[in-house]
Amino acid sequence: MIQLLKIEWLKLKNYAAFIVLSLFFILGILGSNYAVFYLKKNFIDQADPTKMIASSSPYDFTYTWQTTSYVSGFLLVLPGLLMILLVTNEFSFRTHRQNIIDGWSRKNFIDVKIVMAVIAALISTVLVFITAMLFGFASGSSFSLLGIENIGYFFLKAISFNMLALLFAVLVRRTGFAIGLFFIYLGFENIIWAILQGLSMKFKIEYGFDIGYMGNYLPLNASDGLLHFPKNAVVDMAKNSSKMPHDYMYVSLALALAYLVIFYAWSRNRIIKTDL
Repeated sequence: MIQLLKIEWLKLKNYAAFIVLSLFFILGILGSNYAVFYLKKNFIDQADPTKMIASSSPYDFTYTWQTTSYVSGFLLVLPGLLMILLVTNEFSFRTHRQNIIDGWSRKNFIDVKIVMAVIAALISTVLVFITAMLFGFASGSSFSLLGIENIGYFFLKAISFNMLALLFAVLVRRTGFAIGLFFIYLGFENIIWAILQGLSMKFKIEYGFDIGYMGNYLPLNASDGLLHFPKNAVVDMAKNSSKMPHDYMYVSLALALAYLVIFYAWSRNRIIKTDL
């Protein structure tokens, strides 16, 4: 596998899209979190002297792991996009066939792509961890690991995005179509998410039937539903209302892991059992 990864790196290191998307992702994580940090410090605090909205900075060490993971999660579409480009390029330029001719098995081909998806998720998670540390120290608060599990939730969301992108790439194989369908799916799932969230509240308010927020049981929203912006007084009042559904995070976590297994098995089966 190490030798296969070295070959993948040779394909990557001078690839313009890899360099550009990676830079956008790094700068996006730093910039988006700085924007939230700056907005809280220079606008919300001045407009809310009573601390009704938030009594402390979302980047205090009590909250920084949660805030940074939540804010950075919106940028995971960029590694997903890169994953699609890398895989579909193999089909566009027929390099996947050349790899097989050179002695790779089909399992080698798909396994190294899966490992690349995991590595990309790990690198993204390390970047978020470092960013959370930087803003935590910048807030002037005492170091704490409270809420560090949110970094793990971010990793789960990152690998879910990457594996879904890999699935679209091996199913469609054409770069433009795969990217288009990926973004269409993201939009479609968010529409269904909004509908299901509304139905969840309707079931609880009108019928007293509480199965949680059903929108969080969708493939990508399962992992996304594990990440929330730190609570404030207004959110707490809404969450504590007996009329609102509960957040069954353990259900979302179980479903996120199940979807990940499906993405893995489907992608691998597609390459192993179909024509190259």
